[in-house]
Amino acid sequence: MMTAADVLGFLDVVREAGARVWIDGGWGVDACLGAQTRPHADLDIAIEHRHLDAVTGALTALGYRPVPRPDTSAWNFVLGDEHGRRIDFHVITFDAGGDGVLGPAENGDAYPAGSLAGRGEIGGRTVDCVTPEWLVRFHTGYEADAGDWADVKALCERFGLPIPADYARWTLES
Repeated sequence: MMTAADVLGFLDVVREAGARVWIDGGWGVDACLGAQTRPHADLDIAIEHRHLDAVTGALTALGYRPVPRPDTSAWNFVLGDEHGRRIDFHVITFDAGGDGVLGPAENGDAYPAGSLAGRGEIGGRTVDCVTPEWLVRFHTGYEADAGDWADVKALCERFGLPIPADYARWTLES
């Protein structure tokens, strides 16, 4: 599990490495909401390729190692330590339009310009994160579960966002 203290410790490592990351995923949701709403198995981050070696080197020195997964690639991988902390890296390169391109450009995966302009709070510290609007959009296009619904519902209620059509079945059940 990744606690708020673990996240803040990781952010200290990032700062010491002279890098910047954006919080995504479940911790990104909680950062935007300003409070932890559920336990988190990992910490999802977006990181510029130019900062990758500094951050992974610092984590390796702290005992982090690759965590094998079927979807591991140079632009999406997990490092973990013996205490069960896991960091899910989404490696981006900004293009001329300001999009954070994830992997080969021909794949079409990106953090669109403006999606990394979010600010949130974890453990009393202000953090950079994915914006609420994009966190909701990133929760669509796949088979969502009850945890996804809880995240989307909380973000939509807090920020006055429309519930995506992907979650229609939950709105009927509520």
